[in-house]
Amino acid sequence: MESALETLRRDFDGDIIEPDGEEYESARRTVLAAGSPAQVLRPGSVADVRAAVGFAVATGRAVAVRGGGHGFAGFGTNDGGVVIDLGRLADVRVVDKERHLVRIGGGATWGQVADALAPHGLAISSGDTRSVGVGGLTLTGGIGWKVRKYGLALDAVVGAEVVTADGRVVRASEDENPELFWGMRGAGANFGIVTSFEFLLHPFEGQVTHGTVTHPIDRAEELAERFHELVEEGPDELWTSFAMGVGRDGRAPVASVSVLHSGSPADAERDLAALRALDDPLDDSVEAKPYLASQRLMDAPMEWGQRFSMKSSFLASLPTALVRDWADQVSRVPDGAEGGFSVWAWGRAIAAVSEEDTAFTGRDAAFWAGAEIAWDDGALDDACRSWARAAVDSAAPHASAGRYVNDVTEVGGDVARMIYGDAKYGRLAALKREWDPDNVFRLNQNITP
Repeated sequence: MESALETLRRDFDGDIIEPDGEEYESARRTVLAAGSPAQVLRPGSVADVRAAVGFAVATGRAVAVRGGGHGFAGFGTNDGGVVIDLGRLADVRVVDKERHLVRIGGGATWGQVADALAPHGLAISSGDTRSVGVGGLTLTGGIGWKVRKYGLALDAVVGAEVVTADGRVVRASEDENPELFWGMRGAGANFGIVTSFEFLLHPFEGQVTHGTVTHPIDRAEELAERFHELVEEGPDELWTSFAMGVGRDGRAPVASVSVLHSGSPADAERDLAALRALDDPLDDSVEAKPYLASQRLMDAPMEWGQRFSMKSSFLASLPTALVRDWADQVSRVPDGAEGGFSVWAWGRAIAAVSEEDTAFTGRDAAFWAGAEIAWDDGALDDACRSWARAAVDSAAPHASAGRYVNDVTEVGGDVARMIYGDAKYGRLAALKREWDPDNVFRLNQNITP
C-alpha cells in the first residue's frame, strides 16, 4: 500500500486529498451522499487519470468517478475507496467551426458548457441544471430542454477519449472501437473514465420563450389535457412538462405546465395560446428570455444533507385516471416533506434514433415520469420512501420498457438487466468482459463481467 501511494505521489500532479486534509469534508461529499473515501484524487490531466486508476487497481480499492456529483444513487463517493474527481478536466473548445464540433472535458458542468458556447452561437440538448456534470448525464442519457428537436445529449456525441481499467487511453467512435462506442452511449460508466467528449452541436440564436403556468390542483385534469395538446400538436422546438406537487410550508397543492419554446416569439405566442388562455392562473411566468437566463434559473445549488427519494418510469400513456390518482397522492405527502410528480414529453428526435443504435433503452416511450420527495426529519424516512414507492407503483400499468439510468437509485441484483433488457444486457456483459474484466468500474448501475 505504501509503495502504491509513493508511486501515486510521484506520478500524479493533481490534488491528493486525504482524511486529515482541510478540504476533505467537502471533497468526500456529493450532493446527496457523504462517504468516507481513503483518498479523493483531482487529476489535472489524462496522465493523472491514468495514475489514479493505476493506484486504485494496485491497492484493490473501489473506484468512484465523480463529475458534477448530482447522481441520485451516490455513486460519486464511497467508503474506504478512491474517488476520482474530474472537476479540473473542464475545458470546452470549438475544434471545427464549420461542423460545429466541440470538445468538452469529462469533468465540465453544463453551466460551464453553456457559458463557453454562447459566444459562438452554439447549443446542445442538455440538462436543466447548470451544476450537473457533462459526463454523468451523457453516458447514461441526457434529457434536456431540446430533446424533441435534437435528441438526447448522447445522440450528439461523435467520439470519446477513454481511460480504461488497465490504464490505456483509447478513442471510441463509429470508426474506432465502434462496439465500445455503442456501449458508452447508455452504459458508459461501466467501461472506463471519459476524459473528453466530442459533440456535434447546433447553431442557436440564444432566445427562447420559457416559463411555467400554475393552477390549483383541482384543475390538474384540465391542465393535463392542455399538456397533451402541446405534446401532440406542438412543434419539435417545444419542450413541455406537466407537474403536480406540494411544498413543506403548508401551501396548497398545485398543478403546472412548464414550457421552453426555441422558435420565434411569434411562433411561441401562437403555440402556447391555448395553455395561457386558461382563466385565473396562480402564476404565469412564461416570457421571452436569453437561453442562458433560462438555465440560470437552476443556478442555486441543491441543499446538501437533505433526505431525498426519487422513483421514475417511462410511460406509454398518461391517462386521466393516473392524473387523478397522482393528484390524490400529492395531497398525502407527509407533513414536513415536499414532493410531487413531473412528466416530460418524450418522442420526436429521441424516437427517431433506432433502439438498437445505442445501449440506451427507452426511446419508444411517450413520456418520462418521476416522483420526488425531500424531507429533513429522520422520523419521516419510512413514510416518505413508502410514498415514493407507491407513486411509481401506481404508474406501473402504464409503463413502457426501460428505465432512465440517471434516476435509478436501486443497486445490485438484476437492476441493470431490468434497465437494459436481456438482449442488450448480454451485449453489454460481453463488452464488460473485454474492457473491464475485473469490474474495476463497478460503482454504477453495474454490468457484471
